[in-house]
Amino acid sequence: MKPIIQKGLKQIQEEQIQEIHAVTGGDINEAYYVRTKHQEYFVKLNKEMDVSFFEFEAEGLSAIRQTGAINVPAVYGVQKDKETQIPMLFMEWIEGKKENNTDEILGERLAALHLSEGPGFGWEGKSYIGKLMHDNHLHNSWLTYYRDARLLEQIKIGQSQKSISGERNKQLMKLLEKLDTWIPNNPKSSTLHGDLWGGNWMTGQGGVPYLIDPSILYGDHEFEMAFTELFGGFSQRFYDAYHSVFPLSPEYETRKELYQLYYLLAHLNMFGESYGGSVDRIVRKYVG
Repeated sequence: MKPIIQKGLKQIQEEQIQEIHAVTGGDINEAYYVRTKHQEYFVKLNKEMDVSFFEFEAEGLSAIRQTGAINVPAVYGVQKDKETQIPMLFMEWIEGKKENNTDEILGERLAALHLSEGPGFGWEGKSYIGKLMHDNHLHNSWLTYYRDARLLEQIKIGQSQKSISGERNKQLMKLLEKLDTWIPNNPKSSTLHGDLWGGNWMTGQGGVPYLIDPSILYGDHEFEMAFTELFGGFSQRFYDAYHSVFPLSPEYETRKELYQLYYLLAHLNMFGESYGGSVDRIVRKYVG
């Protein structure tokens, strides 16, 4: 990969790679540490995806950075190798160790991000959750966006892949019809990371937290907080700090699993039936 990365780097900065090695970069991308004479880079590649995949990530990092609420890595450029068509994302290399107050800072700054108001609900243009693509538009109603552009789109993907059919499909459609019972139409429109599990934040110098790998959207902040609880990875200190800045509503516990349902449907579509039981359990809870 070094020749491909070197060609991409030359489009950003006329420097030669002095050191390069593979690093952990999540489940779906190849990732590399790259050092030149003057700069360290984190570079991601994905042979299976269109360049829009990394363009969306760059858009998300830029949108979060513009709020001034929480740190994200600087983006140096998105490139596509002309010969192989492999897209690449060049970012700032972040490295540091957690301090005693890192979790509290993360909670407070995430709440500050969520207090940054969006222009509507959703996102304009292509977005991705994992490798799954959504074609979004901004909506005036959070309920409509969440039902049609998020849950229904995942259901359609599952139908096409045969992971959603029969009784599961019937019950999911029944749930969509009753969704307004639990999901608010017009909550505060917050800037959301969109894919915030424990692996999508990291620590920089001085113990400062950074958000990485966003799936940016504007929506109900409780949607984001519900996902943080789904797979763990966040401490009670994080939640206490968050709630001190931006409390959750009394209805949060009632609708939390409906917000987790979207991510479970996406995991069902990406990784298979091991997530099917959790989907079915949530649907039964709300529609019997």
